[in-house]
Amino acid sequence: MSELHHECGVAAIYHLPGTPRSPLCPSHGPSEASRLIPRMLLDIQNRGQLSAGMTSYDPDRDELLATHRDLGSVTEAFRLSHRGKAEALMTRYAGPAAIGHVRYATCGKDDLSYAQPFESPHIKRRKWFSFAFNGQLANFAELRDRLLREADHHIVRATDTEVLMHEIGREMSGDLRPTLLEIMRNIAKRIDGAYSLALVNALGEMIVARDPMGIKPVSYAFDGAMFAAASESVALLNLGFDSHQILSLAPGEAVTVTPEGLSVDRFAESPRRAHCFFEWIYFANVASTLDDRSVYLARKSLGEELAALEDLPIDADTIVVPVPDTSKCAADAMAFKLGVPSVEGLMRNRYAGRTFIEGGAGRLAKAAAKYTPLREVLEGKRVLLVEDSIVRSTTMRVLIEKLRYVGGAKEIHVRVACPPIVAPCFYGIDMSTVGELFAPPFIARHGSDVGGDAAGATFAEMAAELGADSLRYLPIASIARAINRPSGELCQACITGDYPTPCGQQLYEIALGSGSPEAGGQRTYEAVRG
Repeated sequence: MSELHHECGVAAIYHLPGTPRSPLCPSHGPSEASRLIPRMLLDIQNRGQLSAGMTSYDPDRDELLATHRDLGSVTEAFRLSHRGKAEALMTRYAGPAAIGHVRYATCGKDDLSYAQPFESPHIKRRKWFSFAFNGQLANFAELRDRLLREADHHIVRATDTEVLMHEIGREMSGDLRPTLLEIMRNIAKRIDGAYSLALVNALGEMIVARDPMGIKPVSYAFDGAMFAAASESVALLNLGFDSHQILSLAPGEAVTVTPEGLSVDRFAESPRRAHCFFEWIYFANVASTLDDRSVYLARKSLGEELAALEDLPIDADTIVVPVPDTSKCAADAMAFKLGVPSVEGLMRNRYAGRTFIEGGAGRLAKAAAKYTPLREVLEGKRVLLVEDSIVRSTTMRVLIEKLRYVGGAKEIHVRVACPPIVAPCFYGIDMSTVGELFAPPFIARHGSDVGGDAAGATFAEMAAELGADSLRYLPIASIARAINRPSGELCQACITGDYPTPCGQQLYEIALGSGSPEAGGQRTYEAVRG
């Protein structure tokens, strides 16, 4: 689904001084462990392709913290296709500790000044820090306006990352000397939202923290010499850590690493958990394991749930076709349960460009260029088209038209491995207004309950609008079963309208009242005044 995107991903690496060289360390030695950051970022590139960057720490360098950021993919930002340029960058930013970031913008402009990590230089080493942030602060407006009301404060960028940077800096103002854990403890009391964060300072201290509800995922591993953390476990697995060494950081906990060692501590109470269910059904790499649940197995279970709902007659002309690429697990599992072939009737051109940075007609044109139907596979077939979710419907409309008129499909029945998206996300997914969503108008016309007869009428009207012969969504109960966690431990706000934080619920009420996709050119998140 090319029209929905996550905000970003974070990574961190630290080779402790005075310890034997880790077998995971590059051949250049512990003092250049930072060379591992681009490799880690490549493994979480699915979380952001707008920009990439890293900050390294080196106690033997005049510039104790040095930051490199650029627009584009990891390969583009770190010049990985040019050996000489890539080596020059790795030499320039070598160090035993580093943090990294990949970004897609849910807020703020698409320019280099918004790329992360954000570095905050200072003459005092304890106040000089850089950090990378994944998530979104639902009370961004309140925090921003409070900062601006105070004398001599100014904010340059329309992003919560800058607000968070100022909040961190305020904790170290004057003669205050809090530890990194104390800083996180104090900031957490003022923040409403979702976040994972990696920070390194000029003293060689690092902290990796996860929000108290665990909305955003963080995995970490330690082998006695090398510490590593990332938004997803696949980045650590591909570094060479054994799977039993890789752990999910608990909600409200942080890992602090200093030249003296490592500790895992709680910085905030965790009254409930609210893991983002979209991580399992769409965002995360299929090779990742999040909070002890395999992404692959979760998507496989979603496909089995879809098969259990199928009410069409199955004959020799029936085939299952996934929308590349995140739907393939669900489609294969659904097809196996139904006893029909799962075939790749759609080929994705991975070099057609990134449709998510285009708006309106641009997004439509990119979606049309990205997928090629195979007539040899589709002609005369009843197609069960499996998609992971439908948000704005731009891509789905294009696909159905191409399957029918270019691919020659006899029938097209859309099957969605997710319930209808009925509410915006204010925790880091690029859908922050009700007006941009496909499902709400149809559900409003037929009643809020999409069960029973209402579901049939609602889905029939949706199918007609898309140009499909039929449409089915999974019920909400399927999500918790597939992820194998209680529904009370998941954030399902975008499919229920029930948000896990007070400010998230408040923003939803505002979004319901706005009724326009981009009121005043701004997302709900940005337009609110605290």
